[in-house]
Amino acid sequence: MDVKLKEGFNRDWNRYFPGAELPIGFFYGNAPEPKSQVKPAKNHRCIFADLIKVRSGKTASFNVDTIGCGGGKRYLGFTGIARPDLPYFLSCGIPGKLEGERYKKSPALVKDLMKMQKPFKAPGEYISFKRWDHMDEEDNPLVVIFFATPDVLAGLFTLANFDESQPDGVFSPFGSGCASIVEYPYKELKSSDPRCILGSFDVSARPYIPSSALSFAVPWPKFTRMAENMKESFLTTKSWNKIRTRLKKDNSQRT
Repeated sequence: MDVKLKEGFNRDWNRYFPGAELPIGFFYGNAPEPKSQVKPAKNHRCIFADLIKVRSGKTASFNVDTIGCGGGKRYLGFTGIARPDLPYFLSCGIPGKLEGERYKKSPALVKDLMKMQKPFKAPGEYISFKRWDHMDEEDNPLVVIFFATPDVLAGLFTLANFDESQPDGVFSPFGSGCASIVEYPYKELKSSDPRCILGSFDVSARPYIPSSALSFAVPWPKFTRMAENMKESFLTTKSWNKIRTRLKKDNSQRT
């Protein structure tokens, strides 16, 4: 990572988003980060439960054996195999055999969704998540993930669209919580103009996310543009200063 970019972002983030939570990032490799390998889950465990610790400053590295959810293994790129009853699990279930989550009206809709949501292959044996302030020059995050309140989201959303002529610089695709922070933004890296993903609407993942927050996942090339644009954007205006003042007040009350 470019040290100057990191220092500049830190300075501008503190200036324009006072007290707001720092983002986390992820990258792939063939070895875990030192002292960060997550232990295998004994039972089902949503990856967002582990990300609570990452957001608090603890680095976490996962491989296919330590992710405690079949969906997590798929949407983090470690397997292309989906559970055979997934169309029923996400919809109406199977009477007497499987309780459905009812996120889709019918199994047929899930099957159509799966045709469009092609799995990707992880480019390494491990995926590591690390908070922004713990990253160093050797780290190369692929995606930067914010967990943000509405006021912060408003700033990130507007900043993401600052240098775009099209109205969809940010989009919210249907999917699991881990798909919205890993799979979708990772796939955007293939685009010449990658978009940001507003997510964490997954009801199953919501218990591990503050009730006042959503995720905002930014592919690295897009993030660098956003960071460089901060000082010439709306963030310097009187309009944003009203929000900035409220952020500063709200965050000081939480500490």
